[in-house]
Amino acid sequence: MEFEKRKAATLASIRSSVTDKSPKGYLDEPILPLLETINHHPSYFTTSSCSGRISILSQPTKPQSTNPATKKKARGGSWLYITHDPADPESVLDLLFPPHSTQILDQPSELVFRFEPLIIAVECKDVCSAQFLVATAISAGFRESGITCCGEGKRVIIAIRCSIRMEVPLGDTEKVMVSREYVRFLVDVANEKMVANRKRTDGFGLALLNNGFKNPDDANDVDEDDNFEKLAGNDDSSINNGDLHTGPHQDLMPLSAISITGEPVEKLHLWGHSACTINKTDRKEVIVFGGFGGFGRHARRNESMLLDPSCGTLRLVTVNDSPSPRLGHTASMVGDCMFVVGGRADPLNILNDVWMLDISKNQWSPQRCIGCEFPPRHRHAAASVGSNVYIFGGLNQDTILSSLHLLDTKNLQWKEIEQRGQWPCARHSHDMVAYESQLFMFGGYNGEKVLDDLYSFDVESCSWKLEVVSGKWPQARFSHSMFVYKHVIGIIGGCPVSQNCHDLVLLDLKHRMWRSVRLDFMNKELLVRSTASVIGDDLIVIGGGAACYAFGTKFSEPVKINLLQSVTMSENYVAPQHEDASIEVKTEASLSQPWVLQLERKYAKSGKDILKNFGWLDLERKVYSHEKGIYICFPVTEKFSELFHEKQLVGKDLEGSEDNHLTSKLTKGLSLKEISSSMALDLLKELGAKKFTNVAVEAKKLAKSPLQKMKEAITSILKQKGLPEELLDELPQKWERLGDIVVLPVTSFKDPAWSSISEEVWSAVAVSLSANRLARQGRVEANGTRDSTLEILVGDDGWVDHRENGILYSFNATKCMFSWGNLSEKLRMGSMACENEVVVDLFAGIGYFTLPFLVRAKAKMVYSCEWNPHAIEALRHNVEANSVSDRCIILEGDNRITAPKGVADRVCLGLIPTSEGSWVTAIQALRPEGGILHVHGNVKDSDVSSWAEHVSKSLNDIARAEGHSWEVTVQHIEKVKWYAPRIRHLVADVRCR
Repeated sequence: MEFEKRKAATLASIRSSVTDKSPKGYLDEPILPLLETINHHPSYFTTSSCSGRISILSQPTKPQSTNPATKKKARGGSWLYITHDPADPESVLDLLFPPHSTQILDQPSELVFRFEPLIIAVECKDVCSAQFLVATAISAGFRESGITCCGEGKRVIIAIRCSIRMEVPLGDTEKVMVSREYVRFLVDVANEKMVANRKRTDGFGLALLNNGFKNPDDANDVDEDDNFEKLAGNDDSSINNGDLHTGPHQDLMPLSAISITGEPVEKLHLWGHSACTINKTDRKEVIVFGGFGGFGRHARRNESMLLDPSCGTLRLVTVNDSPSPRLGHTASMVGDCMFVVGGRADPLNILNDVWMLDISKNQWSPQRCIGCEFPPRHRHAAASVGSNVYIFGGLNQDTILSSLHLLDTKNLQWKEIEQRGQWPCARHSHDMVAYESQLFMFGGYNGEKVLDDLYSFDVESCSWKLEVVSGKWPQARFSHSMFVYKHVIGIIGGCPVSQNCHDLVLLDLKHRMWRSVRLDFMNKELLVRSTASVIGDDLIVIGGGAACYAFGTKFSEPVKINLLQSVTMSENYVAPQHEDASIEVKTEASLSQPWVLQLERKYAKSGKDILKNFGWLDLERKVYSHEKGIYICFPVTEKFSELFHEKQLVGKDLEGSEDNHLTSKLTKGLSLKEISSSMALDLLKELGAKKFTNVAVEAKKLAKSPLQKMKEAITSILKQKGLPEELLDELPQKWERLGDIVVLPVTSFKDPAWSSISEEVWSAVAVSLSANRLARQGRVEANGTRDSTLEILVGDDGWVDHRENGILYSFNATKCMFSWGNLSEKLRMGSMACENEVVVDLFAGIGYFTLPFLVRAKAKMVYSCEWNPHAIEALRHNVEANSVSDRCIILEGDNRITAPKGVADRVCLGLIPTSEGSWVTAIQALRPEGGILHVHGNVKDSDVSSWAEHVSKSLNDIARAEGHSWEVTVQHIEKVKWYAPRIRHLVADVRCR
């Protein structure tokens, strides 16, 4: 009975709200299902555990007199960084190589980079049970597992563990002895070990289930054959930025949690559901239907819900009838009606029904459709253009589909569209959106691999095209979400989950370029099979999650993302380039494909047009002539090669028709867009094409990245001047742009040796980065006017024009500082309802917040206080340039003297690290009835609550001293950015009424 008592006591402590003795005070989330499975067995319970972690440990430097045999842990120490998920390399680099030369800790300490795999201590009922569990663990790869304690009168304890660990010294807190590249290499190795650790953990859990253990989690409600997120190897399945946040030069796009009222937020804990936007003048809501999860026991749902994102109100739609519970269906809006198609009702019941919800009447009705057969499917994609709903792909039991169907909602008629153009392969779990008269489709899963292709479909010509665009191509993924915002198509989330899926990927259709913004995930959101809906400038993301043995059943909370800010950030951001990075242009074939198609020179133009139109021309290899120019040889893709049988083509003519009727039609004006792929092949036959293999084709040289060009140019200069190549370590890995000025970080080119060759170096860097003007960032002067110390390296002066959120900022960058990281706060101030308000900006600068108040928020009047003469010069120019000078009064000098009194509805105190010196001035500026203060400050992330209390109490005391009986409350704390490791730039919205 003693075993049962110890087990009961241990499990009670695990499930209580009291923190345990580990550094963070609770169990590691990734192995909770595994621990539950072990603890559910009557012969075992876990006493301690770690799912595996990547960390940087700081250990006090060993004194000279210390016994050499003393263990490292005996010296104490603390974790500077720790994560139980794959580590973010940028977070680790920002910690070890901070942008500002600040010491990591006050006292000297050794720094050690570590990876430690899973370890679980289990008490067993008897030795026989222990031997069984040890054997099972060893068979799953935990080969160092064994019995650590047993014997007469002793508890039987085993340890489950393996040897895939690593421990590497980095130096100390005064000097890191390794390079950034080596740290990045260590993080990659540790992440590989973490993935291997997860796989062994999953294998151990499955081995337990196969040997009679039971999984108590509700995840057994999910159809295992529908859980492709697990089958596709989604081992890196929990999203985490680590316990360290990125530095000031890596701005993250925040996700704003939507506070739900009305129905319980758990009703939105779904995946595989659908969501459509109701975007009317008087009604802006998201309608959600179906999915798996929900309130109470997780199951397939058929509830219809309306979410108003502006206030967070969630309400059920009361209906008399509705579709059966399902997930993996699609929903498309056509006018005031939402059409739901297909889905999965249970493992054996795949649907092909059509239901319509009239949102004006809140009435569901089944639709009986005529036309061609529409096979059952789920995990398909749908998009509507006009009154037509287009559906591509999907899954029906084991069959993956490649058909494109059109549902004419006016006539309720199905039509299968004939294959034309570069037809995509069969797939499921992809997504598709409509932009004007085109459909755009990305990614998916074809049963063997995850896809990363982008196709467009022209609804007028009914032709597919494989898109080739510039920029960094998105990671292959499935179960993601797509959306359209203005001229941008967005992709968010997906599976397999990795650091790349932390990005909001944006395709700029005007410039045909991929861009991306890194998202600041708050609560480890898992945006797999979630939905993304656009309302105004906000992206509303609902649901998402998965059931995986590594972390159990997980659902994400509803969030919203400001798209206007995201697009602006993506356009301004210059991504860091790796040394071996190339400009990435996506094509369908690899350089290793040996196939070429030979045509007589007189037919080369027609043949090339056909190959290009159908995506058969391999753009990464060169076209060349053969036999003294008589023939032209075109490298072709693997897809083209697969269309033919080798026996018919290799070295042989493609037999053409006797009358060459297709060639005749082409010369008479038949468009290539009007022919199918089979007709195109017949055309090539008529042109006398030959196909050869094993022909050496020279690959085109990939475009070099700016960093590669810079490194090559600077290396050449160093060799000519006889300077050491170690100086290359000071080349910048990233840079920023202000107008046409490329700004290098303050940490670059620091060695005095650069000064002897500066003219040649700056010229080479400017050419490499295609910069008209080049500058190096300096530190903001620690004086009252916070002058910039930016140094112009190439160019005449520092005046720039920088456009942000539709506002023009002009300033002398060598005299005035400019912060990229405040974009979110400038957008927030611009969204305030200030039409009838007077605003006092106590620290106006060049107009950082003055201009958003005037241009975007339409403030009635803004008093702008500033004492830096260079900033005032820019501010006067900017209010004129943005046509708001008639509503702005500029007050030059100390705001404690110049600021008006008793006039303001709103006061902005935009000074960091603290604006406390002007809090009395702010209270005096408010009208007698009070108003709103926006108080900026830099605060340790552990001191946010105490800072808010200090702000509230201090301002309340000041108000009382000024004779006001206002109630002073902090209504909201806005987290603007990370100013430094563990230091946040915050804004407190303080109400004084």
